[in-house]
Amino acid sequence: MSTLLVFTNLPERAAAERLADALVEKKLAACVNILAPCRSIYRWKGALQHDEEHPMLIKTTRERYAALERELRAGHPYELPEIIAVPIERGLPAYLEWLAAETES
Repeated sequence: MSTLLVFTNLPERAAAERLADALVEKKLAACVNILAPCRSIYRWKGALQHDEEHPMLIKTTRERYAALERELRAGHPYELPEIIAVPIERGLPAYLEWLAAETES
């Protein structure tokens, strides 16, 4: 079993909640945490941006990642969304088993 933690940010909480609902409903994610808003500072198309964003922590499996990424891109309001996946090296075995079971297609 290979599990991933996927990060993305959305500009509005309601949009983050809709996307999280879709990901869990479609079994692309076992769980999505929507964190408190943060301030993101970055350069986009030559201009410095200061935006409030809602970070999302998405738990999934390597097998479901491609479908998850497609769903994120389709439901994300940004032209170029941040989508970063990192492997979960260790975790409570029972939790990781639940994660895998919740994302089986």
